Amino acid sequence: MLLRLPTSVSEAREYLAEGAVPIGGASLLWATWQRDGFPQAAVSLREVPEANVIGPRTLGAAVVLTRIDDRVPDVLRLAAGSVGTGAVRRTATVGGNLVGSTLRCLLPAALVLDARAAVLEPGGVRETDLAELVAKRPVLLSLGWSAPVASAYRKLPAEAGGPPPLVVASALHGGDGRGDRLLVAVRDGYDVLSAGTTVATGAGQVLDALRETALGDLPAAAWEVVTPQVTGLLEERGAGD
Repeated sequence: MLLRLPTSVSEAREYLAEGAVPIGGASLLWATWQRDGFPQAAVSLREVPEANVIGPRTLGAAVVLTRIDDRVPDVLRLAAGSVGTGAVRRTATVGGNLVGSTLRCLLPAALVLDARAAVLEPGGVRETDLAELVAKRPVLLSLGWSAPVASAYRKLPAEAGGPPPLVVASALHGGDGRGDRLLVAVRDGYDVLSAGTTVATGAGQVLDALRETALGDLPAAAWEVVTPQVTGLLEERGAGD
């Protein structure tokens, strides 16, 4: 297998146009390649500057999880730190986790940040939403979002080999004079649900509003995590009951 290491977006586009297979998530694809055969050429974005950015409003797809620190919102930093073992986090990338993994541990955090994805195609770079990113699995170049006022994340313990652990992520966004907006995402099993509501009242009313969304069908165990997390964020903002 010939591994291409472009140093610019235009060079990466050329390799994709030539048929090189994106190598993001290769740690997950390796077993499949060993079974079915390796591609003739693969392309990695690890030398492309746009795929390696880390900041309060953006994160590159080639960034390995151990590099994600307090330059990004808490919800994303905590999500990255909860993935697998230290050895896994030293090799797993943002793009591999979101596009190549079935667990997508970073997805709830990205959803509550209301993130948009910059994806790389042979014809250029375009922006799309997370729904298309998950469904069609294009080549992720980077994520971008508006910095939240506050955010939180929790992953419950789980037995090895059992179902995926419950994950709850939330973020409070400024409302430009129209009230703050709260976004919540929950991974229950392999399903990820998300919803939002305007924060114009106290925590009790906000939680009632969330129960009227798709999150209302979550089991009681999930609400035992959602309720204190949302209440804590609102109290931090001074919007509690």
